[in-house]
Amino acid sequence: MAREQLRVLSTLDAAKTQWYHFTAIVIAGMGFFTDAYDLFCISLVTKLLGRIYYFDPNFDSPGSLPPNVASAVNGVAFVGTLAGQLFFGWLGDKLGRKSVYGFTLLLMVICSIMSGLSFGKSAKGVMATLCFFRFWLGFGVGGDYPLSATIMSEYANKKTRGAFIAAVFAMQGFGILFGGIVALIVSAGFKNKYQAPPYSVDRAGSTVPEADYVWRIVVMFGAIPAALTYYWRMQMPETARYTALVARNTKQAAADMSKVLQMEITEDVEKIDRGVVGGDDWGLFSKQFARRHGVHLLATTSTWFFLDIAFYSQNLFQKDIFSKVGWIPKASTMNAIEEVFRIARAQTFIALCGTVPGYWFTVALIDIVGRFWIQLMGFFMMTVFMLGLAFPYHHWTTPGNHVGFVVMYGLTFFFANFGPNSTTFIVPAEIFPSRLRSTCHGISAAAGKAGAMIGAFGFLYASQSKDMSSRDRGYPAGIGIRNALFVLAVANFLGMVMTLFVPESKGISLEEMSKENVGEDEEVSTRV
Repeated sequence: MAREQLRVLSTLDAAKTQWYHFTAIVIAGMGFFTDAYDLFCISLVTKLLGRIYYFDPNFDSPGSLPPNVASAVNGVAFVGTLAGQLFFGWLGDKLGRKSVYGFTLLLMVICSIMSGLSFGKSAKGVMATLCFFRFWLGFGVGGDYPLSATIMSEYANKKTRGAFIAAVFAMQGFGILFGGIVALIVSAGFKNKYQAPPYSVDRAGSTVPEADYVWRIVVMFGAIPAALTYYWRMQMPETARYTALVARNTKQAAADMSKVLQMEITEDVEKIDRGVVGGDDWGLFSKQFARRHGVHLLATTSTWFFLDIAFYSQNLFQKDIFSKVGWIPKASTMNAIEEVFRIARAQTFIALCGTVPGYWFTVALIDIVGRFWIQLMGFFMMTVFMLGLAFPYHHWTTPGNHVGFVVMYGLTFFFANFGPNSTTFIVPAEIFPSRLRSTCHGISAAAGKAGAMIGAFGFLYASQSKDMSSRDRGYPAGIGIRNALFVLAVANFLGMVMTLFVPESKGISLEEMSKENVGEDEEVSTRV
C-alpha cells in the first residue's frame, strides 16, 4: 500500500500555474541562457583566433588553430562541464539545491569575463589561459544542469511540470541565438570601422590589430544576463521536496511554500514520522536502487550520451560544414572580421529557423504527447535527416544545391530540440528519488558531456578528407564529412533504441514516479 503523501507536496502537485512558476522559469532559465552562450560562442570565433595567433604569410590560406589547440579550445569547457555536473549534482543532494545554486552562476560570470581577458606574450600563452578559464567556466555550467532541472521539477505542478522544465531548457536556444546576434553586431561594427582587404590580396593586412577585441567582446558578453539574475537566484527558497523528504523538516517546507503559493499550508502531526517524511534510506550503489532505477539510469545516461555526440558535433562545427559545402565563401576571399560576420550570420539563421522553434514545440506539446514519444520521434527524424544528408552528399555540395543542404541541416536541429535534446534533460529530473535526484541528473548529464567530448575532439579529425588538398592544415586524413554524417546517424539510431527503456512520467507525481511513496517491498507499476 502506498504511503500517504505530505500535504505540502500534494498542494504543489495540484497548484494552478501562478506567477512564481514563471519567476522560477526566468531565474533558472537565465542560467541556461548563459550556459548555451558560453559553450557555443567559441565556435563563432575559433577561425578568428587562428588568423590572429597562428598567421603564417607563407601559406595561401589564413592562419588556423593547430589540431590539438582547436580540440582543446572547443572541448575543454566540456571537460569542466562533465566534472561540474558530477560534483554539483552530488552536492545538491547533500547540501540542498539552493545552497550551491548561486555559486555556479557566480563562477560562470567570473570565468566568462576572465576568458575574454586571456593574456600571454605568445599564442601558446593566450590559448593556455583561455583554456584554463574555459575549463572552470564549464565547471560552473555543469553545476547548472542538475540544479536547475531539479529545482524546476520540484517547484512545478504535475500537470504542466514537463512544460516548465522544458521552458527552462529552451532558454538554451535563445542563448545560442543571442551569441550569433552579438557576434553579428560586434563584427559588423568593427568591419565598418576598420576596413581591410581579403587575405588573397593582402595576407598580413587582412587581419587588423583591432580584430583581437572582437573575440574578447563576444566571449565576455555572456556574463551580463547571468549577473543580472544572481540576486533573484539567491532569494529563491529551498524546494519543499528537499526540505521535507531529504532534510526532513516538513514545518519549514510548509512555511516556505505558504509564502510562495500565498496560502496557508499545515501538516498533520501524525504524518510527520520517518515513514511518511523520509521513505527508505538506500543509496545510489544499493541493490534496491539497481532493482528500481538501474535500467532507468542506464537509459537516461545512454540516450544523452548518443544525443550529444551528434548534437555538439553539429553545433560546434557547422561553420566547417557550411564552408565545405560552399555556403560560406573560402576563407582566402575574406578578411578576418568579414569571416566572423559570415559565420555568425549562418549560425544565427540556423538557430532562428531550426534550433529555437524546436525547443518551444517541446514546451507546447510535452505534457500532451509525452516525453517518451517526443524523444523517440526526435531520434528517428534526426537519423532520417542525417542519412538524407549523407547518402546524396556529393549532390548537396554541387553549386545550386546549397540551400537544400542548409534546410535539411536545419531540420536536424529542429528535431533534436523538439526531441531528445529537451527530453534527456527533463526525464532524469522526474524519475529518481528526491535524495538522489540531483546526483542522478548529474550522472546522466555527465554521460551526455562525455558524448559531447567525442563530438568536439573526434568530429574535427574524422571529418577531414582523405585528399590532402581538401584537408585543413595540420590534420591527418580522416573519413570525410559524408562518412562522419553516417557515424552521427548511427549514434542517433542507437539513441532511439535506448529510448525504449525510458519510462513515461507525464502527469505522474514525482513521489509516485520515483516510488518514494511505496515501502521496501512494494512496487508501483508505471508505464514504460
